[in-house]
Amino acid sequence: MKVLVTGAAGQLGYDVCLEIGSEAVGIDIAELDITDKPAVYAYIKDLRPDAVVHCAAYTAVDKAESEPKKCHAINTLGTRYLAEAAREADAKFLYISTDYVFGGTLDRPYETDDAPNPLGVYGRTKLEGEEAVRSAVEKFFIVRSSWVFGINGGNFVKTMLRLRRERGEVSVVADQFGSPTYTRDLAKLIAVIIRSEKYGVYHATNEGFCSWYDFALGIFRSAGIDVSVKPLTTDEYPTAAVRPKNSRLSNKSLTDAGFELLPTWQDALTRFVADLQSS
Repeated sequence: MKVLVTGAAGQLGYDVCLEIGSEAVGIDIAELDITDKPAVYAYIKDLRPDAVVHCAAYTAVDKAESEPKKCHAINTLGTRYLAEAAREADAKFLYISTDYVFGGTLDRPYETDDAPNPLGVYGRTKLEGEEAVRSAVEKFFIVRSSWVFGINGGNFVKTMLRLRRERGEVSVVADQFGSPTYTRDLAKLIAVIIRSEKYGVYHATNEGFCSWYDFALGIFRSAGIDVSVKPLTTDEYPTAAVRPKNSRLSNKSLTDAGFELLPTWQDALTRFVADLQSS
């Protein structure tokens, strides 16, 4: 089974390639500009993959507010071109989406069939990407995840550890909630899903919920570091893009389809910090 993996230089794409192994063909912007429609069609026609795992995305949430056209080109148009080309190649298509397609106003974890309501450019373009996949491909998987962290690239865990080295105190938002997700665990699940024919929409995160503040405390605890962490409200930490306060995703869709749930975020974080320290 030949699997094309986009965004192979990013956190998730990197781990997906490692997990799939020799069957993976990993590409990034250096190999293919996914906003170039003719190039996308030609590449997939020549490669003839059995499946596409689309991890590439514009993920600079705040910067997207000032670069909406670029964000749209990558997240919406690029996804549409890849999906249409995959359909022509009769390939399965797995699209990585995000908790940001939701507005964060519910008082419970979001289910896959809850109505999306993105708050900013990033979430809106990712939702448009979902819609492009649904309309272009019959054999599709949409996998929404949240708060991802991995070895290959920048993330909240690495940022917290860096800030601790630079400062004596760290301030973190305490009224936004979600599920931290280790890309290595998510990649293992993706490798299983892509080999199945259980098409549809899934939420996939490490088990359990926390605030960014709780996450930061867990990071320093896992690293054996004593540091003062100050809780902030969202209003005290304004950003260009509005974040959903409730990013909790229900993983019931995985259980319903017979897939194994990911380990708890605390377990994942402990393993990730150990990997960081050993490297």
